[in-house]
Amino acid sequence: MNRKQAILGSVAFFFAAPFIVAGVIPALLTGWRFGGDASATLMTFGALLIFAGLAVLIECFARFALSGGGTPAPIAPTQRLVVDGLYRHTRNPMYLAVVAIVLGQMLFFAQAVLLAYAVGIWLASFMFVVGYEEPALRRRFPNEYGAYFQAVPRWRPRFTPWRAHEQAPS
Repeated sequence: MNRKQAILGSVAFFFAAPFIVAGVIPALLTGWRFGGDASATLMTFGALLIFAGLAVLIECFARFALSGGGTPAPIAPTQRLVVDGLYRHTRNPMYLAVVAIVLGQMLFFAQAVLLAYAVGIWLASFMFVVGYEEPALRRRFPNEYGAYFQAVPRWRPRFTPWRAHEQAPS
């Protein structure tokens, strides 16, 4: 896959997956109407979560296309294992970003239904990561992914960024 194809594929997948999961479905669930009494503090924190999640998603999608030479979509994967940028801190920043966006909307709009939805997204992500993604990455990148898997947590971010030459902790 050339660079242009990787960029176009990543943009298409952005609208096919996280845009629907973190944008369209929450809009359908809530109408993006304010429920209850949303305090200015919760609304501000919610907006920050939404923008932070969007920034993480955009950075990760760009990294897949530009550094990895592919897309986040399983049907058009990267040519290289992406272990730089935010991936030096956690193995799954995109899933965490989508959950953050939904939780941000829950706070911003004071819509409790989005908490249950965010938990569902996380559970589905967990099952996909453990059941498909990690085994597929182990097969495609057996040496690189093993060291990365040992050193970088699945969900909890590392405070210090991992570097590919580091050894996994014993």
